Amino acid sequence: MWTFFVALAVLIGGYLVYSRFSEKIFAADGRKTPAIDHPDGVDIHPLPKWKNFLIELLNIAGTGPIFGAISGALFGPIVFVWIVLGCILGGAVHDYFTGMISSRNNGDSLAQLSGKYGGKVVMIFLRIFSCVLLILVTAVFVVAPADLLETLTFGNVKAWIWMIVILAYYLLSAIVPIDKIIGKAYPIFGVILVAMALAVIGAIVFQQGKYPMVELIGNLRDFSAANGGLPWWPFMFTTVACGAVSGFHATQSPVIAKTIRSEKEGRQVFYGAMVAEGIIALIWAAAAMAFFRVDTAEGFAALKDLGGGNSETVMKISETILGPVGTVLAVVGVIVCPITSGDTALRSCRLIIADSFRVDQKKLKNRLLITLPLFAIIIGLSIWYYTDSGNFNILWQWFAWSNQVIAAFALWVITIYLLKEGKYTWGSLISALPAAFMTAVTLTYILGEPKISLGRFIPLNVAYIVGVSGSAIALVFYFIYLIRHRVLNKNVLPVAAEQEIGQQDENQNNEQEEK
Repeated sequence: MWTFFVALAVLIGGYLVYSRFSEKIFAADGRKTPAIDHPDGVDIHPLPKWKNFLIELLNIAGTGPIFGAISGALFGPIVFVWIVLGCILGGAVHDYFTGMISSRNNGDSLAQLSGKYGGKVVMIFLRIFSCVLLILVTAVFVVAPADLLETLTFGNVKAWIWMIVILAYYLLSAIVPIDKIIGKAYPIFGVILVAMALAVIGAIVFQQGKYPMVELIGNLRDFSAANGGLPWWPFMFTTVACGAVSGFHATQSPVIAKTIRSEKEGRQVFYGAMVAEGIIALIWAAAAMAFFRVDTAEGFAALKDLGGGNSETVMKISETILGPVGTVLAVVGVIVCPITSGDTALRSCRLIIADSFRVDQKKLKNRLLITLPLFAIIIGLSIWYYTDSGNFNILWQWFAWSNQVIAAFALWVITIYLLKEGKYTWGSLISALPAAFMTAVTLTYILGEPKISLGRFIPLNVAYIVGVSGSAIALVFYFIYLIRHRVLNKNVLPVAAEQEIGQQDENQNNEQEEK
């Protein structure tokens, strides 16, 4: 039990310390945000900080921190290390900076920001890639909650009926002003989500005699590899994404960048929401390890046979440890997560396309012009998945690697922003190091995953070498950039400060010449 509570304490401590360090690096100030400077009444609209926090949390907390964390339990308690360190040093930094940089650029999407700070080619790539990812996410987050709702209604209301209801909600939520549905429903959903997480971990803690947690000491090894599964590097870092580092979040932060009332709110909203999601992932990973006793061959096999994290696993854990009433609470909480990510995924996709083609979104007909074709694609993917549950694995594999590719790109865009804006030159390491790490993860995964095309032909050992080498090359270019701009000098100041001092020196020289 102590491993879970130590990890929880480190997560909270990381928020209290590292979030302030991140805020200092960004240099948040009192300038007007888009919501205050030019609200449009649809997407750019000021909301209270507590609402922004809950909306951001629900935007980013899809099934990932639940299904992903349960699947992550197959790697053993080493997953705690990734959730804690990944969240504090990578994921929360990723979410905070993408949100804040977007706020300073009129709420622009990651694709638009990458064009400004990384070039046109990167912008076009991320526009396409982000839209593909968001469409996949929305489709996945239709069928998963529909299956759970069918189970919750004892099969009396079939999943395809729930799919129609969810799809109708997605369409409506994506086109109406953000304060009309999302701003009103999300606070209620947030309370349910928190109650669900507390109920699950409370049941495990108070039944330790029956469901003892697996501790890190003595178990710091890769359980999955020992049991014939894929090794923790790099597969743990793509399996547990939304609870640690997730590129999907970079598509969601700009939504709230349009609604925060002050830059000073960003730390609690963006960094805080990611840490809260990390806590949810921590809870479900701990619950799965304790319930299935993954430190035993029988327990590991039971979780693996169920397919890791999915609707069936959640129901089995909830029914056994919580009873009927608790099960309803837990399952509703799990249902809330994907639904409240799917609707904003569709909304984000609309905004990215609108930004790309400069289509004003104040008019309803313009919003429908973009949303309806996307909606048709999502319906097709949802039906395709519904006809064969095995298709979920295909969708999830594509989501897994594309999600982390975007995370790596987002972290490099943040790094370029910090360098170009002259934000404490060494401070750019705050994003450069996790960017390099995620570069190694994604390259290794794409080349070594045995079920996708490249992994069928390339040995995993070769993928390791290419992944680490690619990351090292990226870091070399990063340090070359620093050296060329003379920022490794111990006495160097931010670029803005250098320019200011240079201007002062020039003024003084002009005054002396005049005298």
